[in-house]
Amino acid sequence: MNEKTDFTQGSILKKLFRFMLPILGALILQAAYGAVDLLVVGRFGSTSGLSAVSTGSQVLNLVTFVVTQLAMGVTVLIARYLGEKKTTQIGAVLGGASIVFALVSAALFLLLVCFARPISVLMQAPQEALALTESYVRICGCGIFFIVAYNLLSTIFRGLGDSKSPLLFVLVACVINVFGDLLLVACFHMDAAGAAVATVLAQAVSVVFALVMLVRKKLPFSIKKEDFCFNPQCRRFLEIGLPLALQEFLTQLSFLALCAFVNRLGLEASSGYGVACKIVNFAMLIPSALMQSMASFVSQNVGAGNQKRARESMFTGIGVGLVFGCAVFALIMLKGDVLSGFFSTDAAVIQNGFDYLKGFAPETIATAVLFSMVGYFNGNDKTLWVMTQGLVQTLLVRLPLAYFMSIQPDASLTRIGLAAPASTAVGILLNVTYYLYLKRTQIEPKPDAGQTMN
Repeated sequence: MNEKTDFTQGSILKKLFRFMLPILGALILQAAYGAVDLLVVGRFGSTSGLSAVSTGSQVLNLVTFVVTQLAMGVTVLIARYLGEKKTTQIGAVLGGASIVFALVSAALFLLLVCFARPISVLMQAPQEALALTESYVRICGCGIFFIVAYNLLSTIFRGLGDSKSPLLFVLVACVINVFGDLLLVACFHMDAAGAAVATVLAQAVSVVFALVMLVRKKLPFSIKKEDFCFNPQCRRFLEIGLPLALQEFLTQLSFLALCAFVNRLGLEASSGYGVACKIVNFAMLIPSALMQSMASFVSQNVGAGNQKRARESMFTGIGVGLVFGCAVFALIMLKGDVLSGFFSTDAAVIQNGFDYLKGFAPETIATAVLFSMVGYFNGNDKTLWVMTQGLVQTLLVRLPLAYFMSIQPDASLTRIGLAAPASTAVGILLNVTYYLYLKRTQIEPKPDAGQTMN
């Protein structure tokens, strides 16, 4: 490792911030990537197309986020081997991961392409938007190999301490997607289907670009032909990634259920909720960047036997997140209607989007604490705990509360939106309790000779 990718020494704030910024940039571009679909369809397509992209993108988000969390096991394991100076093990990690994720892609392809209509019906897509939603899901399913490959390649680079390359990957994808949307939706009037085709094409180009960079990159390890098989490293990264993937799956499933609850309120509520979700994606960028950065940062320090520095990293992340979280909260509460207006010219859709945002707004502050703690536990291989606390939030708080709010005679998107910060508050309480327990029982390993404890 060079000085920039060695997280075991030097200023925590400076190194965390430097590593986080490219990740944040990539997340911003990813959010813009999805927002462009909604914006272009909202401006040049139909209200039914807007609802279709809203509902279909929820399905695609579930797939993407689950794959990302499963790949987190690869990130953590690579960073751990770098911290332990066992780089000869990394080739087997990447070879095994290639086989596992190829099989995951094949399964997702069959699911999304063959069951696009049942999925759309299950999501309670409004009747006017059902055919468009089905088309969006099926087209994205055809390109799922590229979507999975992009996320795996990004996690490999982050595990190596390189957060700048994934930023370039998503920048390429974002530019292609913008031009694709404008051409297929605005010019050829393909509506939601055009947005889906542009998404797949952009991901394909990004994957090719990422593979070229990986081949040209000077790697601290070698990959042999025999590494591409089911080897012992597969079990190791799956033990880390599977609990995270399961937790993310159920969390995203709760968002799909929430989308279905909202869809029952009508086409305008469905479209407004879709607009609000895109704004929410931007609001969650900094906490998400901190969580991803924390996993690599903490894992290196744990591998080097420096638990004290790992804990200090978590508190640094919480402090950074709270500063930005308060600013985003104020922006949403004061200008939420203006933000919604970027995605639609329909007054009813804008108002529905703002209504949901008013209930959701406290989440921007709460996640500043929760996501940094989750990143810390991920870096410590405590992914089973991360899964457990996530399931409690999802199944016992967010879903029941959102459903209860949606069936009230005076149901409003503001009250439904409150389910998110309520569940996160419970998650914070659980994680603080577990952190205190872990700190009391954790045996502090002695750092290697010459290791700086700061």
